[in-house]
Amino acid sequence: MRLFRLAKIITVSLRFGLDQMIREHAANTRFGEWVHRLLPARQFAAPRGERLRLALESLGPIFVKFGQMLSTRRDLLPLDIADELALLQDRVPPFPSHQVLEVLAAEYGQPVSEVFKHFEPEPVASASVAQVHFAVLPDGTEVAVKVLRPGIEPVIAHDVALLDTAAFLIEKLWADGRRLKPREVVQEFARHLEDELDMMREASNCSQLRRNFKDSSLLQVPEVYWDFCAQRALVMQRMVGTPVSRTDALRAQGVDLKALSRAGVEIFFTQVFRDGYFHADMHPGNILVAANGQYVALDFGIMGTLTDRDKAYLAQNFLAFFQRDYKRVAQAHIDAGWVPAHTRVDEFETAIRAVCEPIFDRPLKDISFGKTLLRLFQTARRFEMEVQPQLVMLQKTLLNIEGLGRQLDPELDLWQTAKPFLEKWMSEQIGWRAFIRHLKDEAPNWAATLPQLPRLLHRALASDAEERAAARHAELMALQQRRNRWLIALSVMLAGLVLLDLLKPYL
Repeated sequence: MRLFRLAKIITVSLRFGLDQMIREHAANTRFGEWVHRLLPARQFAAPRGERLRLALESLGPIFVKFGQMLSTRRDLLPLDIADELALLQDRVPPFPSHQVLEVLAAEYGQPVSEVFKHFEPEPVASASVAQVHFAVLPDGTEVAVKVLRPGIEPVIAHDVALLDTAAFLIEKLWADGRRLKPREVVQEFARHLEDELDMMREASNCSQLRRNFKDSSLLQVPEVYWDFCAQRALVMQRMVGTPVSRTDALRAQGVDLKALSRAGVEIFFTQVFRDGYFHADMHPGNILVAANGQYVALDFGIMGTLTDRDKAYLAQNFLAFFQRDYKRVAQAHIDAGWVPAHTRVDEFETAIRAVCEPIFDRPLKDISFGKTLLRLFQTARRFEMEVQPQLVMLQKTLLNIEGLGRQLDPELDLWQTAKPFLEKWMSEQIGWRAFIRHLKDEAPNWAATLPQLPRLLHRALASDAEERAAARHAELMALQQRRNRWLIALSVMLAGLVLLDLLKPYL
């Protein structure tokens, strides 16, 4: 099955002329030389961006998601390709309406007409894994119904298997493969894809994020209607807004795009450092802007989580970067085990400074994060830095946030926008506020434990006395055993001597 899928990938690539793009952009590489020798030059009527988009759509969900991520990186892509890939965000070809009705009828055990007061057969959005229809509940509530694509599970399973095979080959054939942990990265990606295939999990993700941002002035999250949710269908509040990518329409509505870009950064850091729970698929197709200027979150299939240790480590590194304290950054990496313990801090500090110093005090539009990431990767190779699979989704989300900020406000200073928030968060974690908060958090436990202290102390002392007595008894028994062994040895020696004395006349 993997060979069949691999053959399809090669066939689709040739059909849409992706080999010609390799000829153009990888001519000086060994792979490009092979393509040049094996495949003839061809001409295509459709532009290269359109051909790439159509190829990704033909190859399925994982490739569509890859294109979605690339579409936010306009600083890394030619504009014609970026514009075409942007169409993958909410314009993936839908599946037929009769299949939608069949899926819902199978989930509810009755026709759709008996579940909803009204159901729109035409989808309003179609994505790589599911598509969305508007409907009306029996009580008149307007909702959005997200339905999983039929037969999507085996396609994703095959693609993940291919990715795992590719990751295995990278580990075996590339010197840096093992350090980059590609198989662990694929496993992390597969876990999030598995979550996307269960609408009940997505419903719980949505509910949690809504609870985290209850009464927030920054972000709206739809309400979930649990009575109508199932494994292949998610029913949630219908949200109204303008796609965040339509900047002209937002300006016409009087939305302050600079304030909107700053709010996006604040939402991201709030999710990461306050909650340790963040929307990990924040491409523009999943975000609306309400009439009052609030963000509206959609599509909760991929969510990321961070432990307290991850949050503290990330916050310390962010702040150290902002303060240009590169020695602290280097030491934090060594303490976390991300680089070997034998790494010289001063050398690592110098390397980080060379990469990061040029990006400060410059607006976002003047920063080439592509070159910065490349130089960081080179630094990682030099110091044997290990990729952290648990943070892959966070890295992807940070790229999305950067692309969104660039689109809304090219002058946005990402660092200065985030620095006050992080400083406040760190003061709450390690300052006197943190001490008071920990006291309040532990107060209920202390209230329950204090009355029991005399009994617990008596039990501990009694247990300690019993342990000491048992240890003393074991020590005496061991001493007695050693004495017995000596007595037996002496008895055997004396018996031998007596026996020799008796046998002496006969010897």
